[in-house]
Amino acid sequence: MNGLVVGVRGGGDLGSGAALRLWRSGFQVFILEIERPIAVRRTVALSEAVFDRSVVVEEMRGTLASNTAHAREIMRSGDVAVLVDRNASSLVDLRPQALVDAILAKRNTGTTRDMARLVVGLGPGFTAGSDVDAVVETRRGPWLGRVYWTGMAEADTGEPGEVQGRGASRVLRAPVDGELTARGAIGDLVQEGQVVAQVEDVPVTAPFSGLLRGLARDGVRVRTGMKIGDVDPRPDPELCRLVSDKSLAVAGGVMESVLTHLRQNEG
Repeated sequence: MNGLVVGVRGGGDLGSGAALRLWRSGFQVFILEIERPIAVRRTVALSEAVFDRSVVVEEMRGTLASNTAHAREIMRSGDVAVLVDRNASSLVDLRPQALVDAILAKRNTGTTRDMARLVVGLGPGFTAGSDVDAVVETRRGPWLGRVYWTGMAEADTGEPGEVQGRGASRVLRAPVDGELTARGAIGDLVQEGQVVAQVEDVPVTAPFSGLLRGLARDGVRVRTGMKIGDVDPRPDPELCRLVSDKSLAVAGGVMESVLTHLRQNEG
């Protein structure tokens, strides 16, 4: 796959999981991000390169690019390039064979089929064969990671999948609009009721004892109800550095769609 380029809009955990599988398979990969991305599972999010200039997700390095020429240089060196490009204007220059929309906004925020030879949307909000070529299912269950060449993914329920009997309670949400102040760090083992963050002067507490697996970056501005953290009942800090099973399943669907397209259209 040397020389074949794939772009990913959104460098959160699912977008980074897709990038990881593509990168491991020999594709050159770049990420398009907004100016101040808000990721929860930041230890497995390439979007953090926007702030830190360079991040490592498992064995894959993401490096912030200053422009498209720099992005090509980064990809040729073997890293994933991360560009701040809200409107995806750099696609004209980078010309990827495939583009993956991993923004996960539950709606299409501006991705169109003419952006690349193959355009793939993750989760609800896209229609395969209409605004994108293919859609990959992101809802947990027997359809997770499946590729749809027509139609849509399942509607968003707003309910996360269960881990050891914990579902919606795993998610930490902003109680008010305002600036987040972290009172804990990803990887901490926390106790039920422990304050792990606050938004303005309102505390956010752990709903049960477990692992603080995700927490939005200190100082970001959030909206009421926004997901800002994640507590896992499994007390294993190693989970914080590994791309999740869900992310890898979705990434498998991305790989399937890209390889199917290449087989059918490029011999």
